[in-house]
Amino acid sequence: KEGGWGMYPILILCIITIYITVERAMYLAKSKINVEQLMSMIKSQIVAGNLRGAISTCDAQPVAVTKVIAAGLRKAEQGGAEHEIQQSMDEEALRELPKIEKRTGYLAMLGNLATLAGLLGTITGLIKSFASVAGVDPSMKATMLSKGISEAMNCTAFGLGTGILGLAAYAVLNGKTQHSLDGINQATVESLNLVVTGRGGAGR
Repeated sequence: KEGGWGMYPILILCIITIYITVERAMYLAKSKINVEQLMSMIKSQIVAGNLRGAISTCDAQPVAVTKVIAAGLRKAEQGGAEHEIQQSMDEEALRELPKIEKRTGYLAMLGNLATLAGLLGTITGLIKSFASVAGVDPSMKATMLSKGISEAMNCTAFGLGTGILGLAAYAVLNGKTQHSLDGINQATVESLNLVVTGRGGAGR
């Protein structure tokens, strides 16, 4: 109310930003897994030649990284060649990775939009303020002008606050997302190497 009409678009952007931030944070927290511990468990199973046990280990923790690894292990269990195992992992990764990256990129855009909406509200508020004092008594001009400028500045502050929230959330969540993607890449390469090495050892 104190910031004029320009506050409402910013409020909508703020609600969307908070929703995406909370939803993404909860999803990433739910998908978090200790990759080193997982690979240690899987490695012991693969080295022992127990691919079914390794698959069961992955199925017990159904997150993106375990689904990708399990897809490759199932193909290996069926006797698939190295490139077929890699292809199975890549196909599963194409299904799972977009779920991890989903909507995070919107936070940066929302932050910028909120900042620009705040500036737009400020400019229109100032234009309105100066226009309203054009034909009034000089003794009233200062009061009306200060009220109008105060309204415009409220809009700026709200827009900048929402923009900072959006960009900060993007920076944090994007870092967590990248960390998760790096963990998946590391785990899939290690799993493929373990399977191929195990087959080579069995062949000898």
